[in-house]
Amino acid sequence: MSIINSQSPKARLHSIESFGTVDGPGIRFVAFFQGCSMRCAYCHNPDTWDPQRPVQYEMTPEELLAEVKRYKNFIRKGGVTCTGGEPLMQAPFLIQFLKLCKQEGFHTAIDTSGAIFNNEVKQALQYTDLVLLDIKALDDSLHKKITAHTRTANQQLLDHLQQIQKPTWIRHVVVPGLTDSDEQLAALAQHIARYTDIVERVEILPYHTMGIYKYTELQIPYPLAGTPPLPTERKENAIRIFQQYLSCPVI
Repeated sequence: MSIINSQSPKARLHSIESFGTVDGPGIRFVAFFQGCSMRCAYCHNPDTWDPQRPVQYEMTPEELLAEVKRYKNFIRKGGVTCTGGEPLMQAPFLIQFLKLCKQEGFHTAIDTSGAIFNNEVKQALQYTDLVLLDIKALDDSLHKKITAHTRTANQQLLDHLQQIQKPTWIRHVVVPGLTDSDEQLAALAQHIARYTDIVERVEILPYHTMGIYKYTELQIPYPLAGTPPLPTERKENAIRIFQQYLSCPVI
């Protein structure tokens, strides 16, 4: 699935962050790509869903690289992260942009839900130093309930990352009453343990309600209305469970 073509790889970007600190190692230039096919129940950026929604930036790979280079001194020990939305919806652009970034010596990362896996994605990964991969749920039916997607592509991507030995960080959102049972957490931790040769880190992301106002503005019903934020002790519990099965850092 692609919203641009390889003959005219002009990205549609929701926004840009020049000093990102949570989307990969070090201080990073972060490009938020517009468009996502998933409809995660807890998504805090529903304004990035519609690929055709008006955006702040439409840029060629060269134009975005020029913007990145403005901050070269600040991100030299960090790098560039492409997130979203779902950046792999614009894989033809990513291939060219990430290649340019590598030519300039920037560390590159893709933050993805794993909703798309095809040959274009494989090409983009050739120029990617790190993948931040969300795993929404291990159970197929729960994954579809959360995202309106099967987890097939997510699993295919993870298997491919292992095949090509690509450094990977796993991210998992823990939601009260949905993904926070000890049994689910243990099963997911054991699944990730199969990929210890590539998984460098696991991030436990506690569910929060900070994005609800966007649903109101967009006149979209909020799927998890009434669900409270994850208590600190439940995040700590999740970390302890994951640490039982994994030797990499769990935060």
